[in-house]
Amino acid sequence: MNRRQRLVATLKGETVDRPPVSFYEINGLDESPDPCDSFNIYTHPSWAPLIALAREKSDRIVMRGASLRSPAWSSPTYTPADASTITTTLTSAGSRITRLEVRIGRRTLTSTTRRDPDVNTTWQVEHLLKNSEDVKAYLDLPQPIFAGNLNIDGVLTAEAALGDSGIVMIDTPDPLCQAASLFDLGTYTVIAATEPDLFHQLLDWFAEFLTTQTEAMAQALPGRLWRIYGPEYASPPYLHPRLFREYVTAYDTPLVSAIQRHGGFARIHSHGRLRAILADIAATGCLGLDPIEPPPQGDIELIDVRRLYGQQMVLFGNLEASDLENLPTPEFEQKIRKALLEGTAGHGRGFVLLPSSCPYGRVLSPLALANYQKMIEVVEQF
Repeated sequence: MNRRQRLVATLKGETVDRPPVSFYEINGLDESPDPCDSFNIYTHPSWAPLIALAREKSDRIVMRGASLRSPAWSSPTYTPADASTITTTLTSAGSRITRLEVRIGRRTLTSTTRRDPDVNTTWQVEHLLKNSEDVKAYLDLPQPIFAGNLNIDGVLTAEAALGDSGIVMIDTPDPLCQAASLFDLGTYTVIAATEPDLFHQLLDWFAEFLTTQTEAMAQALPGRLWRIYGPEYASPPYLHPRLFREYVTAYDTPLVSAIQRHGGFARIHSHGRLRAILADIAATGCLGLDPIEPPPQGDIELIDVRRLYGQQMVLFGNLEASDLENLPTPEFEQKIRKALLEGTAGHGRGFVLLPSSCPYGRVLSPLALANYQKMIEVVEQF
């Protein structure tokens, strides 16, 4: 089988020659070593062997966001065009600082992010919503309206570039992701737990747009794999499982239904503890789940997830990113073999070996590279 055939057959629950292996964010297509961008960590030569390995050997799953030409949508904060906003970006001590001001009547909401040149992530230094009054002000903004002007070029271009080597996965936040990411974690958990009516209003503010957008995108690009991210915000220990049902299952089920109504495959993304919320994830009707982190990062073994829900869902993951970066290769190999055995045990829809994340520092360590190479070696022999 070629790599695309292997992935598609896995999604459909069909027999494959071996389990697919994906490096998650590292796909050999998007890691451009452009030296003109001082914030691009992939310019460091230590990344070149891994990028080549992903391109030549991994079963490539390339993520693309569901993008629109109009109105503008920028995760995590959507700001209607008729709101009074000011965005300022400057460089301070080598870091890129971006400050957003949203003026709503007499109230001004502000947020700040920082991007460091040697770390491939954006830190939220200041969150837009600080208290319940900020939430009420935000809800006074006009709700985003889907205008129907889809831009699917990014998906089609990536698919053409991949050819037989992989597939595109369409990436979308859920309403919880959009709402919770407006707060720092402490404020979010307090408001979500103690003011559910207000928090439901905020979820509803995002939900109509996201559901309509997802329906249109799924219709324009039928049969694709999707990733829905955000549910982990309501997983234990952050919130009680009852609130997971309210904030995730209720709002993500329409997204899953829209995707799968057009032949797609909806995959729920949720880090950390799963045991208390697995049934509620399955209740969305999703056909995939990642990253199923092993204990102690998670709280349930892959074999148990496979036994309980492997018939419904393709299971992705079970390799912890911290192990990939830190475990000596012989010990990491044991983790790989355990994941493969448990992920393919008994009867189930399918399994994709996948790390929970990837290194994000400028220099890739020789150990991490060796562990990626071991993933390919073990899977090809499996």
